[in-house]
Amino acid sequence: MIDLAVCELISVGTEILLGDILNTDAQFLSQELAKMGISVMHQSTVGDNAERLTKLLEEASQRSDIIILSGGLGPTPDDITKEVCCEFFKKKMFLHEESLEKMKAFFAERKREMPENNIKQAMLPEGCVVFRNDNGTAPGLAMEKDGVHLLLLPGPPRELKPMFFESAVPYLKQFSNKTIISHNIRTFGIGESAMAEKINDLFDMQNPTVAPYAKDGEALLRVTAMADSEEQAEKMCRPVIDEIKSRLGDVVYGVDYTCIEEAVVELLREKKLRVATAESCTGGFIAKRITNVSGSSEIFECGIVSYSNRIKNEVLGVSADDLERYGAVSETVARQMAEGALKVSGADIAVSVTGIAGPNGDGSGKPVGLSYIGLADKNNSWVTELKTGRTDRDYNRYVNASNALNMIRMYVRNEK
Repeated sequence: MIDLAVCELISVGTEILLGDILNTDAQFLSQELAKMGISVMHQSTVGDNAERLTKLLEEASQRSDIIILSGGLGPTPDDITKEVCCEFFKKKMFLHEESLEKMKAFFAERKREMPENNIKQAMLPEGCVVFRNDNGTAPGLAMEKDGVHLLLLPGPPRELKPMFFESAVPYLKQFSNKTIISHNIRTFGIGESAMAEKINDLFDMQNPTVAPYAKDGEALLRVTAMADSEEQAEKMCRPVIDEIKSRLGDVVYGVDYTCIEEAVVELLREKKLRVATAESCTGGFIAKRITNVSGSSEIFECGIVSYSNRIKNEVLGVSADDLERYGAVSETVARQMAEGALKVSGADIAVSVTGIAGPNGDGSGKPVGLSYIGLADKNNSWVTELKTGRTDRDYNRYVNASNALNMIRMYVRNEK
């Protein structure tokens, strides 16, 4: 067993370099390897070029015990990963009959004739460990030379992920006797520096460790522990997580959520409350984020994109006089939008957003990045003003939607 094996990832594919596809394989592999206590120290992406891939393998083999390559196992001439790795390790290839038969069955089930070039995928290096592919035609594999282990996995996530769990994980277990557990504490309504001040002493911990991260409008803390077992690592993390939640209070919207809308949907489901939205500058983004969450049909009533003043007036009942007097981007209009959405939908609560997303102003002289977010229930309504100070349209729309979601969260948590 290699103690604390060093691993690196190589993603193969010109389409990744060109930005034609998003490389989610590296993120997935890094997360899963960390859970196994295998440290990923390097990540690289290389195009479908034999010379450059060979050079990268030479560098990687000098610094890593395990090299995991994804992509380039297809049947076409530009799929070169396996061939380059065999040449690098001086391995001869042979026709793996079991893989070939499986490929033929794959095409037969779909009533298609197998192209001759697919036979290339059944050519495997002598002495390798074969990874079955039950979701495609390209088998994966592992091979070793001079203490360096190469693992080759197909690029499509629908093939890579099950193969990783079913074949790669059992192979990789020989390299680690530790388990690493990480938990993300998600916050909203506090900046990274302000958050850090409240828990500064915890950053000095060695095991578990606490590390801050920032994203648009949010900040999170990652608590990570290494132990001999998952149960032991969880026990190490729990008191640290509880201490952080105690210090930060209501700005913590949850642990291990991927986004604030997950927390909002869960809270609304617990309270059996339904919500409606009335959006102007966010163009339906709040509704989209809510309905991205599984189970949102239980809590989401409707979304109204009232981009024009006419729709604000005719559908939501916003006063034409107030639109003229105060402008569409105003506290008064945001309040009436929320109240109108509540009336139209029959929901328990409604949230509204009106603002100037940018990059240009609306001619009113109000600053880009200004918005008003309203929330109404059957008895009251509230409005908050937000100034991002930025002209980035995507950023402003995202942060406005996040603040609206947080307003729902705080209302439901505090029941007011």
